[in-house]
Amino acid sequence: MDLTILIFLLVYLAMALGGLPGLKVDRTGAAIIGALAMMTAGSIDPKAAWDSIDYSSIGMLFGLMVVSAAFVVSGFYGWTARKVAAASVSPRALLAILIVVGGLLAAFLTNDVVAVAMTPLLMSITLSRKLNPIPFLLGFCFAANAGASGTIIGSPQNMIAAQKLNLSFAGVSEITAVPALLSLPIIWIVVSWLYRGRWQLTQSADKKRPVDELASTPFSVGETAKAVLVALAVVIAFIFSPWPRELIALTAAGLLLLSRRVSSRDMLKEVDGDLLLLIMGLFVVNAAVSATGLPQRLLAQLAHGGIDLDQPFTLFWVSSIVSNIVGNNPAVMMLVPYLHSQGNAQYGAALSLGTHFSSNLVVFGSLAGIIMVERAKDYGFTISFAEFSKAGAIVTVLTMAMAAIWLLIV
Repeated sequence: MDLTILIFLLVYLAMALGGLPGLKVDRTGAAIIGALAMMTAGSIDPKAAWDSIDYSSIGMLFGLMVVSAAFVVSGFYGWTARKVAAASVSPRALLAILIVVGGLLAAFLTNDVVAVAMTPLLMSITLSRKLNPIPFLLGFCFAANAGASGTIIGSPQNMIAAQKLNLSFAGVSEITAVPALLSLPIIWIVVSWLYRGRWQLTQSADKKRPVDELASTPFSVGETAKAVLVALAVVIAFIFSPWPRELIALTAAGLLLLSRRVSSRDMLKEVDGDLLLLIMGLFVVNAAVSATGLPQRLLAQLAHGGIDLDQPFTLFWVSSIVSNIVGNNPAVMMLVPYLHSQGNAQYGAALSLGTHFSSNLVVFGSLAGIIMVERAKDYGFTISFAEFSKAGAIVTVLTMAMAAIWLLIV
């Protein structure tokens, strides 16, 4: 048992730090190594390890990643960025546009995919206008995290929670849509205030520039229309049909992979395989720890002390704290096996709002934050931990307070 707990702690230390100190092992590598170590140590046998992986969750994630990828390869993101870049607006107005675009795209195309696809485009838009890209990257990142809370397909952790807790699309969105929308003007006000007078680019002109992502993927009306129709069909099926969500998502993926214009290889390149492997590894690690009985005893002690995760408001705060320790995806992976309110929309909403709104506090609170910071570094712009959290802390406090009040009155 001691070795099992040690492996578990090391894996989640890597989730918090982004890797294992002194080793070139990232979060995905740590999760896979942890799963293998659990089997080698005898904490879980190979068959039980395979059985612990929730294939329905993995299938739904994969299917929806393909749906999101269809918007990338169709040139939809490039078209969106061109429209934004062509707008003759002030920096504050441009920030407002990008925040709205980020929040709405993330709600239906998942925040991580949106962050990956849009970061180079944001760099191109801002640098072409000789603007400091940092406030626009931060605003877009915060909006993507907050907007993703509005639907159960807005992020991988929402999909996992929805699948495991049998949450309905409409039921959760009825509660989360309002705070998700209200968070966007809050983000705009905070970032605009913090960066007032610092909109213009002051760094030297020899910084590495992004490639012209705006023109690299031609816009295909047909492929975009196909992606839109399939995405709408997925949402409608999620709301009204009795079919398993993983079958809906996988069927949609199959339809989109059938194309005469876009190769399936190009589309599958946009699927985040690392994230799928990370989640599979965490399923095994969590199952091994669960078999020790320690988590169940800890939860019983918390409940005895008045901290009951089966209460939505308590779950909201606990999930937000755990998210900022290990990241929002691992946080949900850690908590979901011990939650029992099946089909409770308010319960699912509390988990979604808690893990999304709190994830703007620190860089590693969300994968979207990590993606934004790392991609900005590739182009010669460093967003320090302090700079991210200076804006993120204010955004988190205000949006969490707003969401907490909302949960109390709905």
